[in-house]
Amino acid sequence: MSCQYYTTQNDPRNLFNIVSDLCNKLLIRYVFNAGVNSPVNFDTLMKRILSAVFSIFIFNVVVAQQKPEGLFINSKAPDFKAKDQNGNEIVFKDLRKKGDVVVVFTRGSWCPYCNKFLRRLQDSSELIKAKHAQIIVITPEIRQGIDSVVAKTGATFSIIYDSLMKITNSYNGTYRVEDKALVRYKNSNPSIDLLAINNQKKDAYLPITAVYIVNDEGSITYRYFDEDYKKQVSVKEILKALK
Repeated sequence: MSCQYYTTQNDPRNLFNIVSDLCNKLLIRYVFNAGVNSPVNFDTLMKRILSAVFSIFIFNVVVAQQKPEGLFINSKAPDFKAKDQNGNEIVFKDLRKKGDVVVVFTRGSWCPYCNKFLRRLQDSSELIKAKHAQIIVITPEIRQGIDSVVAKTGATFSIIYDSLMKITNSYNGTYRVEDKALVRYKNSNPSIDLLAINNQKKDAYLPITAVYIVNDEGSITYRYFDEDYKKQVSVKEILKALK
């Protein structure tokens, strides 16, 4: 009897492709340890293995559900109030009444992919304005980092320091940076100290790369949300999504 038969016939979640190989290895190990003359209850063994696998499956589902998903189209965009790099007070509720707002969540001046995208956005800013839309960029970086972004990209649109990730949290786009990633960043460039750059204390947090278009009623009409920061939406797609 093999675990392949058991998982295919008796598991309602059809975990065959996931556990059959592991199951057979455990079966061989069980028989070897029990001894050839010892009785082996295969049904009990399979139930125990599948019970363990199901527990792991549930754990992975729970962890997946905890990952940030961002906001979805037709949901209401949270309002916020903050000052941009020029000291202008940005009241999002008032801003969107003037037309669509392109809301961008970016990692910081140390991210070349982010800078490249913001340069393209700046190059097309007049086309976006022609659509009666405005651009707001949200970043966890403190003022020094924002100044660096402006120098690298020539950005003339508003860039807001998201203190304590309050805005990003409200858009369900925050994730904790793993310790090994922090070490990797710092080893690649000693100046990339996220805790210092973002004025964070114990743990480092960053936003998932995201772009939203919010209409004058506060509804999200377009969303781009991708955990892979190396991927960036095209400006052409943003222009197409604007009215």
